[in-house]
Amino acid sequence: MNFAFFGTDEFSVIILEELKNAGLLPARIVTATDKKMGRGMRLTPPPVKLWAQKNNISFLQPEKLDDGFFFELSTCNLQLFIVASYGKIIPKKILDIPTHSSLNVHPSLLPLYRGPSPLETQILDGAGETGVTIMKMDEEMDHGPILAQRELGQVSSFKFQVATCTELHDALAHLGGALLAETIPKWLAGEITPQEQEHEKATYTKKITKADGLISLDDDAEKNYRKFRAYTPWPGLYFFHNDLRVKITDAGLEDGKFVIKKVIPAGRREMRYEDFKK
Repeated sequence: MNFAFFGTDEFSVIILEELKNAGLLPARIVTATDKKMGRGMRLTPPPVKLWAQKNNISFLQPEKLDDGFFFELSTCNLQLFIVASYGKIIPKKILDIPTHSSLNVHPSLLPLYRGPSPLETQILDGAGETGVTIMKMDEEMDHGPILAQRELGQVSSFKFQVATCTELHDALAHLGGALLAETIPKWLAGEITPQEQEHEKATYTKKITKADGLISLDDDAEKNYRKFRAYTPWPGLYFFHNDLRVKITDAGLEDGKFVIKKVIPAGRREMRYEDFKK
């Protein structure tokens, strides 16, 4: 089996580990370029690059998905592309390179929650169920026909209704990787007929910004609790007290009330919220 994997972050790494556990290793990995991060602005490689180096797999970090990149992949005789949290829009010309198309792992039950923030938005909406979708990619975002779907509740006792975004992220990455490992051999063997999405039922998500983490303590308790779960760890939940920015690091919903347990006031260390109020 000769396939390439496009991915960048920890979601991608978890999926790669699931594929590795199933005996499916990519012949080539495509990931993002190293970026300056942190207070020291040190040049930092993406998690997928580190995984590729650890597993001795050839990788590419193209600045642009241009003709040179197209030519390089075109000479590799690849059967399949797998895309999972890569971070760039891939031109159709490149998606069409492999003989058996390009597949994407998306952390929602498509056509629900298309777009850049399905995890956060499902939590914010209080969605009743979640899961993953394996779809055949086309030129539109999260639009292609579906090869496989699986609800998280079918295979796990994971408590979606109280999970943070980090916890949901990891659970769906593991689920998506396992489902992908089941799907790839069937797809290559011609045993799967893709099913068109019900496009009229599609819902969409938006890009999350730092400003989304701002709350009013007077807002609805359930709404604030969902925001805390959705925006942990990033962008983080915060409020202003006498013009001081205060980040909420621990909170819960108790007897219908949003209970703040720990905070980090700007310029200070983490403390109990009760101590901050004194």
